[in-house]
Amino acid sequence: MTGKLDIRVPGNRVLLHACCAPCSSAIVECLMERGIKPVIFYSNSNIYPLEEYSHRLNECIRYAQKWGLEIVDDVYDHQAWGACAVGLENEPERGGRCFECFKFRLLRAAQYASEHGFDVLTTTLASSRWKSLEQVNEAGFWACSQVQGVVWWDMNWRRGGLQERRNQIIREENFYNQLFCGCEFSQRK
Repeated sequence: MTGKLDIRVPGNRVLLHACCAPCSSAIVECLMERGIKPVIFYSNSNIYPLEEYSHRLNECIRYAQKWGLEIVDDVYDHQAWGACAVGLENEPERGGRCFECFKFRLLRAAQYASEHGFDVLTTTLASSRWKSLEQVNEAGFWACSQVQGVVWWDMNWRRGGLQERRNQIIREENFYNQLFCGCEFSQRK
C-alpha cells in the first residue's frame, strides 16, 4: 500500500515511460490505488544486448498484465541510441552520457504521447536512486518542449514510502532485478 504520497496529476491521460519492472512496480501500484490508469511505454534502446532488453521487457509485461494495463513496446534501436552516446562512452554514471540517454528515450516517449492523445508524461527513471533526478527532469522537460500538448510530470517517485514498497514488491513478485542500467558502458568497471 502506497498511501503516504500526495499525487496531483497535471492532466488526464498518463503515459508512464518504464525502464524495468522493479522501478515500475510501486509507481504502478500507487497510481492504480488512486484511480489513475497509466499506459506503460517501454522505450529502452540503451539496453544491451537484445536478450537483456527482452528479459526486462517480459518482466514489465508480466507486471502490467497483473494490473490489466496496456504496455507499448517501442522500437528497439540500439544503433540510434548509440549515436547519442558517441564521445561520452567513458563518462561515469550520472554523467553526460546518462543525460543524453534520458533525452533520447524521453523524446521518443513524448513523441508517442503527443501522437496518441496523452497529455502527461512521467518516467520510472525518477524512482531509481542510481539516477540523477535533476537530469531526469531536465531531460523530461526538454522532451515535452519538443512536442505539442504533452506536460512533463516531474514527480519524485522515491518519496512517500515508494522506495521501500518497491523493494517489497521485487521480493513478492520475484522480479529479475538487474544490477546495471542496461547499456554496455555501465557494465565497465
